[in-house]
Amino acid sequence: CRRLHGNMSDRAAIEQLARLVDIETHYTDTFGQSHKVSDETLLALIGAFGLPADPAAARRELAERQRRAPFGLRPVHLVDAEAAHPELVLRLPNGCREILWTCRLESGEERSGRLAATSVGARFAMPLPARLPLGYHQLNLEDGNVTARLSLIVAPARCYLPAELRPGARNWGLTCQLYGLRSACNWGIGDFTDLAELACAAGSHAAVTLGINPLHALFAAEPLHCSPYAPSSRIWLHYLYIDVTAVPGFAEDETVRALIKGERFAVTLAAARSARLVDYGAVAACKRPALEALFRRFRMRELGAESAAKSDLGRAFRDFQRDGGQALADFAVFEALHEHYCREGTSVPWREWPASMRNPRSPEVAEFAAAHHDRVGFFQYLQWEGDRQIAAAGRKGGLSLGLYRDLAVGVDPNGAEAWADQELIAPGASIGAPPDAFNRAGQDWGLAPVNPLILQRQGYTPFIASLRANMRHAGILRIDHVMSLNRLYWIPSGMEANAGAYVSYPFEDLLRLVALESYRQACAVIGEDLGTVPLGFRETMRAAAVLSHRVLVFERKRDGGFVPPAGYPSLAAASVATHDIATLKGFWLGRDIAWRRRLNLSPDANAADADERERARDRRRLLDALVSERLLALERIGQFLSERGDPTYSTELGDAILTYLARSRARLMLVQLEDVIAEGEQANLPGTIDAHPNWRRRMTRSLEELISGVDLPRIAALTEKGRLHSAGG
Repeated sequence: CRRLHGNMSDRAAIEQLARLVDIETHYTDTFGQSHKVSDETLLALIGAFGLPADPAAARRELAERQRRAPFGLRPVHLVDAEAAHPELVLRLPNGCREILWTCRLESGEERSGRLAATSVGARFAMPLPARLPLGYHQLNLEDGNVTARLSLIVAPARCYLPAELRPGARNWGLTCQLYGLRSACNWGIGDFTDLAELACAAGSHAAVTLGINPLHALFAAEPLHCSPYAPSSRIWLHYLYIDVTAVPGFAEDETVRALIKGERFAVTLAAARSARLVDYGAVAACKRPALEALFRRFRMRELGAESAAKSDLGRAFRDFQRDGGQALADFAVFEALHEHYCREGTSVPWREWPASMRNPRSPEVAEFAAAHHDRVGFFQYLQWEGDRQIAAAGRKGGLSLGLYRDLAVGVDPNGAEAWADQELIAPGASIGAPPDAFNRAGQDWGLAPVNPLILQRQGYTPFIASLRANMRHAGILRIDHVMSLNRLYWIPSGMEANAGAYVSYPFEDLLRLVALESYRQACAVIGEDLGTVPLGFRETMRAAAVLSHRVLVFERKRDGGFVPPAGYPSLAAASVATHDIATLKGFWLGRDIAWRRRLNLSPDANAADADERERARDRRRLLDALVSERLLALERIGQFLSERGDPTYSTELGDAILTYLARSRARLMLVQLEDVIAEGEQANLPGTIDAHPNWRRRMTRSLEELISGVDLPRIAALTEKGRLHSAGG
């Protein structure tokens, strides 16, 4: 490295510069080992912030930004709703003697006043209006020469908790991968009608919620891009979940009837329905032309000049367009552009589009949108119909908490969100995770990191929008990798996943915003806090009434044994597994280890052997835990481990393990649908893309068989019984 600053050592100068933008120069992994971040990584990430490499120049640039800010204020200020006398610290300009202020509340009410500036040229604590209501307000300040306008957000310290999740509650919910549902009526992928049917079944067995994978919009023109955790947009929905047969006009439209009676359609639909894995290409080939025909019908019948005034559906669609505003327009234009530039089945990333089309505010993009008005309208129509159907599914389910939705940690850098707000995305880096016990090489998720400086400058509006969109039609929101509120692991482009560093985010502000939106939407929050968790993080989240996500296979005592049910925290959602780890049966049989060995995902053969030995010890530890809870007799252990040590899985063992977890103190227990029917394969194998069928597995049993069979009632009954006998707290 070149010398960066006077007589300082290169390393000291680099660290100084990194700290200016809250890049951590060291971190501790899940094994308690400290890691020093390399100079190369720090310099690359500093560059991702758009700062010069010289510390003095970087300091001058940041100081100049602060100097240009009127009264030294950021565009947004979070106010603690609990504060008896909230204040706003200002930097008074020279000559300031009096400040005029006006606060326009979210309701439209205005408050105003004058304050004498008693500390001219210094920091001044300005008292804020008393008893400000929760919400988003605008504060204007003026001293005669300088004016400032900022968003004043009044937020509570704690998230909303419904009765089902308050102290003493012991409830349970079902979770599923929606795309994997197999039914007699769907078109090869689980849809919103299937979701409603499963919700009804779960509710009839006393489940309070039904959890689903993220429903985020992927890429309509690129159906093989199927990871729900690498979306194009977290604000909008993936259109393939629409049940085409439930769209208004489906039964009456002659064009659609002719389409579905055609031989080509019939062959494609049969292939999609019979496929062992979700065939996204075949599903899209069936759904897209049918939805296009239904939109043409909708446009003529509901949006025409004669019908628009009296059509309830037409008015509802126009209202949806209006409420969606610029965000919906940008998304729909991106979809039309992406489709336009996808040639011969090959996706062209937006960074490779013509220069004028990379700018969402260019005249050329506006001309394209006008010329393709109907196509843009079609993509808005898909969002409207998807929103209608998920709303209906949530209402129909009979679940006291409704749906449990999932918010991914980031977006694909080639997607709609990154295109529409390019300033927000830090270039030259991606987010992931450092090495841990399950991923010894670390993980690069390929997702776009958000620049925290720009996020603050934008008043946190993108973050707020993602919360609102995903709390919509839901009673619980799971925030994937919730540590991202505090820090994210950034990996410079071209480097290995283990060569990253943590970047800090405005934790207190973001957590308050989560609490505010949770309260306003009456939506509880679960934070997925697995992996490398900062010291004190879980305690902070607990104080904010965010449920911790506790997974059986990770809950261990110091000696490696499994935490007993009484040892689980109360404010938590407990599950046997997640989509990223083996199912209950898969864990017991070591399917995940076999996959990693087959795909050479372990660092070496010795590591793979060590994983198998550790899994054998874990089986014995889990059997010991079941014996200690009197869920298995000691003399029965041998039935599940042969003389050679090979594992044997059975319904009896699975039921005992689920009962063990049901007895935990966690207020909510989550049961994967895969574990209800003893599926052996997991949804996603981290560290793989195409080598393992990630996000494509379909349930081996149909939805009709699941609903009418004996497994769901049996699991529901033993879960309910275990919940009744769980420890107090």
